[in-house]
Amino acid sequence: CYGTSFATFIVNAIRNGARDVLFEKLAALAYFLATLHNRTVHEHTVDFTKDCAYFDHILKNLHDAGRAGPDEVRQFRQLKENWVRQSCMWEDRQVVVHSDVTPPNILFGDGLWVIVIDLERMKLADRVFDLGRVVGELQHFFIQYANDKWLAEPFIGHFLWEYACHFPDRDAAFASITCRVPFYAGLTLLRIARNGWIGGHYSRRLLDEANKTLG
Repeated sequence: CYGTSFATFIVNAIRNGARDVLFEKLAALAYFLATLHNRTVHEHTVDFTKDCAYFDHILKNLHDAGRAGPDEVRQFRQLKENWVRQSCMWEDRQVVVHSDVTPPNILFGDGLWVIVIDLERMKLADRVFDLGRVVGELQHFFIQYANDKWLAEPFIGHFLWEYACHFPDRDAAFASITCRVPFYAGLTLLRIARNGWIGGHYSRRLLDEANKTLG
C-alpha cells in the first residue's frame, strides 16, 4: 500500500519539530476511526469483561516473561478491579474496532487519506479500545524518543477532541471518551512492555507509567 507510516510522523515531530503535520495526521486518523465506529454501532452495550480478560492475559505474559512479579501482578489486577466498578466502562454501545491501531499498521497519504492494514483482529468492543491504543502508543514514542510522556499531551488532546467533533454533542462525547481512555492507554503500555524486542530497563519504565495511568 502507498503511504507513510504513522511512526514516521511521530518521530519527525519529536526529533525535527514537525508538529503541525502530526496534528494534521491525528485529525485524519480521528476522522477515520470515528467513521468506522459510528457506522458500525451495535445494539448491545459494551461487555467490559472481555477487555478485562485480555488485561489478565497481558499480565500473565508479563509474569511468564519475568517482567512482573506476583506482587506487581496482584497490584495491577486490583487497579483493573477499580475500573470494573466504574459505570462509564459499561455504558457505551459496542462498535467494530480495529483493535491493533499501532503506528506500523497506519499509513497516511495526502490530506485525510488514511490506510489501515492488519485487520485480522477486528472485533466488537468499546470504541475507546482503539482510541486508548493510539494514546498509549503516542505516550510510548514520547517516552522512548523524548524521555517524557507528557510531551505527547497536546497531540493526545488534539486527537481525542477531533474524534469527539464527529458527535452531536462534542463536549459530552469528549467527557465520555476521556473517562475511559486511561484504562486502555495503560493496557497498551502493558502490552508493549511484554515484548521481547524491548530491553528490561525500558520495560520497567513502561510498567511504572502504566501503573500511574491506571491509578
